[in-house]
Amino acid sequence: MACDKGFSSSYMLLKPEEVKLFDLIHILFSSDIEKRNFIDAPKGTEEKFTHRWLIFLSIAVQKMLQFVSKPLSSIGSGAEMFLNLLSSNGSFGKLVLNFLRGKVIMPDKTSSTFLSFIGNLDKRIELDKTIKHGDGNYNAVLSMMASKVSYENKALIETTVKDHWEMEFLGSYDYWNDYQDKATTQAFLLRDKTEDHDTIVVAFRGTEPFDADAWCSDFDISWYELQGVGKIHGGFMKALGLQKCVGWPKEASQPQDKNRPPLAYYAIRDMLKDLLQQSDKTKYILTGHSLGGALAILFPAILALHEEKLLLDRLEGVYTFGQPRVGDKSFCLFMEKQLKENGIPYFRFVYGNDIVPRLPYDDKALMFKHFGTCLYYNRKYQVKVVPEEPNKNYFSPLGAIPMMINAIGELVRSFTIPYKKGKDYKEGGLMRVFRVIGLIVPGMPAHSPQDYVNATRLGPSDVFLIKHKDS
Repeated sequence: MACDKGFSSSYMLLKPEEVKLFDLIHILFSSDIEKRNFIDAPKGTEEKFTHRWLIFLSIAVQKMLQFVSKPLSSIGSGAEMFLNLLSSNGSFGKLVLNFLRGKVIMPDKTSSTFLSFIGNLDKRIELDKTIKHGDGNYNAVLSMMASKVSYENKALIETTVKDHWEMEFLGSYDYWNDYQDKATTQAFLLRDKTEDHDTIVVAFRGTEPFDADAWCSDFDISWYELQGVGKIHGGFMKALGLQKCVGWPKEASQPQDKNRPPLAYYAIRDMLKDLLQQSDKTKYILTGHSLGGALAILFPAILALHEEKLLLDRLEGVYTFGQPRVGDKSFCLFMEKQLKENGIPYFRFVYGNDIVPRLPYDDKALMFKHFGTCLYYNRKYQVKVVPEEPNKNYFSPLGAIPMMINAIGELVRSFTIPYKKGKDYKEGGLMRVFRVIGLIVPGMPAHSPQDYVNATRLGPSDVFLIKHKDS
């Protein structure tokens, strides 16, 4: 794609929608990847077999996801409807009884009581009342709960923020993806304001289990190199608001279709500008779980690229949970410099064997790296501040047995934790099913919000007592 050279002279863009089976197989035997019609790369680009194999896997997975997109969405909708049907009627037994009586209570997908699949894994919506503003872990607790609630529909988010948290709801939005030609990115904003503080929270929604588009963004190993910044994951940039052919201009191009949703970065940036200019005391936090965490840390990178001084000065912190890697070593160095110069705390939470923070691989072929303060929590929610989570690439023969033993401990803990920590930590049947699956795939249940909520509440708060920009 010639126009991509306008903002990036070094790039690799995968186009799974244009691939044919023979061409996909042929890439394994040819190092000249730029000759393939489903890959955009500068002329003369060659890759070793290890990288071509990863390209093969990335495209194959995306093709499969595109193929099963509609049935996967239908399965997800059916699962959510069934779970909410059980909740609306009380239990499976009461559902059967109501069915026989012809009095089944049908849930409304747009109502403030309809929980997503993620919400059904952890039904908690109340904030921990024992943690107050000023406590070291307050922002972390609020950020994680906002990240969890971001998976819900607008009515439920608004009800939770206004009625349960007693905060101001600023809106929940769908944002456009220029490369997928549809709205695939979601985020919501709230305002936590009292006499002694005024904080806006921007929470990006992560990858939903049955959303093929979001999974495509995760598995897309396309990248662009921005001058002076480094190489950045293409799927995440597209989700945040990268514009076709022009990249990251200071202002968004006007869409031909006025009914089309805006691009996430530009819309949220402008909204924050308006809010912050109303008061010198107002600050904001960026947060997200999974894919949402990647968007949360990529957002200030583009702010720095655009030299948005006001927004960088007022950023009180970035809190990400189960966040995948976003860029290469140069990007990490760029971000570490920006965070330090602007006094922005960045906390990257990793629980146990969560597979997502260990992707994409940190190796010579993929070059993706982590940076910032990593808070690594074990099964007992004890935390260590480390530069990198243990077993950083997950797939390790030596790590398989310890991970499975840990998964057994997590399953046992799901039955004992409410007796030790209180009823707020009781896990439901669906979460316990995931714990059982975790005996085979340990990283799967470890990625759910359940353990990240527990970690922010039960873990020590002294790890957050670092020097802030106005202390």
